Amino acid sequence: MKNPIVYLALLLSLFAQNGFAQVSPSSSAVMNLNSFQKIGQVDERFQSFNVEMCEIVGGDFWVPYHLLDPAKVQKEGFAALKHGIEPIDLDQQKLRMLAAGLGPTYVRVSGTWANTVYFQDNDEPKLAEAPEGFETVLTREEWKGVIDFVKAVDGKLITSFAISEGIRDQDWNWTPTQLEALLKYTQSVGGEIAGAEMFNEPSHASHGGAPEGYNAADYAEDFVRFKSFVEKAAPEMKILGPGSTGEGGIIPGDEGMSTDEILTAENAPEFDVFTYHFYGGVSQRCRGGLTPENALSADWLSRTELGLKYYEEARDKYLRDAPIWLTETAEAACGGDPWAATYLDTFRYLEQLGRLAKKGVQVVMHNTLAVSEYALLDQQTLDPRPNYWAAFLWNKIMGTTVYQADFEVEGADVFVHNLKGSSDGFGVLLVNPSESETAISISTKAEKYLLTADELQSKTVRLNGKVLELTSDGKLPNVSGESIAAGTVKIPAHSILFLAIEK
Repeated sequence: MKNPIVYLALLLSLFAQNGFAQVSPSSSAVMNLNSFQKIGQVDERFQSFNVEMCEIVGGDFWVPYHLLDPAKVQKEGFAALKHGIEPIDLDQQKLRMLAAGLGPTYVRVSGTWANTVYFQDNDEPKLAEAPEGFETVLTREEWKGVIDFVKAVDGKLITSFAISEGIRDQDWNWTPTQLEALLKYTQSVGGEIAGAEMFNEPSHASHGGAPEGYNAADYAEDFVRFKSFVEKAAPEMKILGPGSTGEGGIIPGDEGMSTDEILTAENAPEFDVFTYHFYGGVSQRCRGGLTPENALSADWLSRTELGLKYYEEARDKYLRDAPIWLTETAEAACGGDPWAATYLDTFRYLEQLGRLAKKGVQVVMHNTLAVSEYALLDQQTLDPRPNYWAAFLWNKIMGTTVYQADFEVEGADVFVHNLKGSSDGFGVLLVNPSESETAISISTKAEKYLLTADELQSKTVRLNGKVLELTSDGKLPNVSGESIAAGTVKIPAHSILFLAIEK
């Protein structure tokens, strides 16, 4: 062929037909800002977090992977998977600063330990042992620390209460003695409990401190007394529930106390907010089968929707008008897998927020803020982990109005909200878990926030190429986007892109 231009055109055409073409403006998706359809609204505290009651009172929590002793686990079993932790110091300036960086938020102080905690309603030294029927002790000082922390981080307090034998009278009836003391003390120091589940995870009541043989009928009977007391003593406190987990084929429940049974019992409970918990699996620590190789798969990233399905159907059937909240979630139960502390898990974290917002879930509470592998902060240093930076960017850019985009980006998932703090702008999140670069065409200028990492299991992330870290004096950095003009925006493989767009 004598004409080199014709020859080159033919050669490029052959490359394209065989999959060698690079992403180009003509092949990228086009974003039309005028076509977004509003599909919902989430709570202004949509992205929230948990502080385990175990952290407040001190106790046994998950052993970090680098301290696990296989021989001890072989000999002692489940008990060897936990170790003692001291009560967390909620006065730490660094902890408060980082938590405030995610505000406004709900702070949920709960977990299995809350089911058996005794509130010591005096200013005497902490009891060496809990009274009969309880397992741990919560002091006034510790609870005052919770209240002060919540205020300092622009939070609202969510909790749950004891359900163990110690709260019951001689006829085995639920009594409000402990709850009354806790509410009165909270009010006396200027605190407020915005909402509470009666107790944590009734689906796992048999190893969650409930009396032996506790069932759905018992729950319903207790709830009648609980609700009657709350309506008089704390009418402003929202009653949340049931807060069960693992149903619908995700992680099997325990003792057959299903949400359906709870909601069909005689005198079935009615909640102001319908709540559930979700973990996509069990961590390696507890012999789960999750692997980092599958952490970017479509099945894994969409599993949060499967976890919602059972509880959404139960809510729609029994309590249709109640908003639905996810009050505890993380990468995996039993403290998370090792890669929960790395960049690899930010894909799951942000996909979960985006997907659930589109499904109408009003609040998502991550477990935990600062303990174990699934925490947003390193347990020892309190340094931000990759998921913290993902949460920080979400909080900066994504508003409360949720939109449906009318376009698809090959290899990436798209989530659109209003731009936080803007009356008519948009916050767009594009998550590209694939191994290929993709692109999108935008018709207006924007601010780009591109998250990447040198390795998928890195504990360091980059924003627009620069490592995200605290400043030299330990403060949060002044995070700003990179201004880009209208045109094609490339989304690298294994990257996360936020776009802040003012109309």
